[in-house]
Amino acid sequence: MWIAAALITTLSFGTNNTLFKWSTSRGLSKVHIQFFFYFTAFLLTLGYGISTGKFQFNLYAIILGGLIGILNANGNIQMSKAFEKGPASLTSPLIGANAILPIFGAAIIFHENITLLHWIGIAVILGSAMAIQYSPGQSRGTEYGPWLFRVLLAILSFGILGILMKTTSYMHISSFNTIICMYGVGSVYLGITSIREKETWQRSEANIGSFVGLVSVIGYSCYFYALQIGTASIIFPIVSLNCLVVILAGCWFFKEKLKRYQLVGIFSAILGIIFTKI
Repeated sequence: MWIAAALITTLSFGTNNTLFKWSTSRGLSKVHIQFFFYFTAFLLTLGYGISTGKFQFNLYAIILGGLIGILNANGNIQMSKAFEKGPASLTSPLIGANAILPIFGAAIIFHENITLLHWIGIAVILGSAMAIQYSPGQSRGTEYGPWLFRVLLAILSFGILGILMKTTSYMHISSFNTIICMYGVGSVYLGITSIREKETWQRSEANIGSFVGLVSVIGYSCYFYALQIGTASIIFPIVSLNCLVVILAGCWFFKEKLKRYQLVGIFSAILGIIFTKI
């Protein structure tokens, strides 16, 4: 069941990243779209929590949930800035490798037992995710110092985020309260970021962001559920395959063509998931 939850998370994150890709190509602000999706998700989860009595004040949920919200928003911002500074061919694959941090965290900090066959599956899935996102020939920009700095910040943001998410389940903190705090604090962070960057607001950003917020609530709910009952070292690489959804959506909606190495990456990713299930 937790594998299915992880796959739903992958689909949700892939859908949102596809929308980010589409909106960025039309000059919409990624910060504004994130703000609206965080704020919409916050209102939805908070309203549901208050009406059902499930929301309870918890200091640890506020701290960890708030950090998760800030790290996720910051990771997306750093990733978009990395695309502006350096080679697009390497940016996505390198940032996609962030799953290594929470995987090792699950093994070292939370003492998860990972068999050799599972390690092979994890390596295959991560390698596939990196291969699927690789784009040879796209090496625009020459600011390699700032580019590498942005890439490292994105990797650390997404990697530490994964460890904190596992920490909440390890400490038996309510995932629902954590999600509310994640969206609430994240909204404040993105609002401050938007004021600092002084970008022009557009109505379409609110529409897209609101829809992304709905999808995000589903994705993160399944993510926390999977981490509570499943094996984190397997969940993280599966979720990293959300790039596969973006690639397939690109073929379907944007008429992009799959390259041979991407087809190999897709089949090897499926093989890796099979290894982790054995």
